[in-house]
Amino acid sequence: MDYTTQLVFGVGPYLSGTVFILGSILRYERGQYTWRTMSSQILHNTRVYRVGNILFHAGILALFFGHLIGLLTPKAVLDAIGISPPAKQLLAMIAGGIFGLVCLVGILIILWRRLFVTAVRINSAPMDTFIILLLALQLLTGLYTITVSVHHLDGALVIQLAEWAQHIVTFRSDAWQYMVGVPWPYRLHVFLGLIMFAAFPFSRLVHIWSWPWQYLLRPYQIVRSR
Repeated sequence: MDYTTQLVFGVGPYLSGTVFILGSILRYERGQYTWRTMSSQILHNTRVYRVGNILFHAGILALFFGHLIGLLTPKAVLDAIGISPPAKQLLAMIAGGIFGLVCLVGILIILWRRLFVTAVRINSAPMDTFIILLLALQLLTGLYTITVSVHHLDGALVIQLAEWAQHIVTFRSDAWQYMVGVPWPYRLHVFLGLIMFAAFPFSRLVHIWSWPWQYLLRPYQIVRSR
């Protein structure tokens, strides 16, 4: 069991991260035509879909930055600003639950559209459906961890997971040891996250790299005068 834990949570993040970075670079260099969202709105663009799309993107962005800040903020910083481990655990449960449900509603709408709207299904690549299913499963496991967190309100578990993430990003070989004894829903949630990062370069998710930041800097363009 310890060997499997070391392989998945000690070596796995670096394998996943390598595929994520190198795969994205190669995709950009060799697959410029596919570097886009491959939007299917022209095939099916209803009000329900637009609502689902907004819910999904709002939820996923909040969850991403919430995980990023929650996992990579050192305990010393939290102590300095007065956030105790139990408070961090409670905040993670409330915020994660709210934004997780928002994102789940959105992705279920998107998944229904992808599977049951004929025009969209015919024009979808297998990876499109796979990545949506993977995201949905990731959300479900994340929401399920809240039921486990109820029994760990002392905050020790959330600190343990943060220690694992911080040891990974600082390239410490003992990072995997922080996943020993962690309840299986959390381990599954993290494992699915590693798969998602590895699948990222081969999916339409690469459009995340192309933030339209130029729009914030360019001068106004007058399209039509009064």
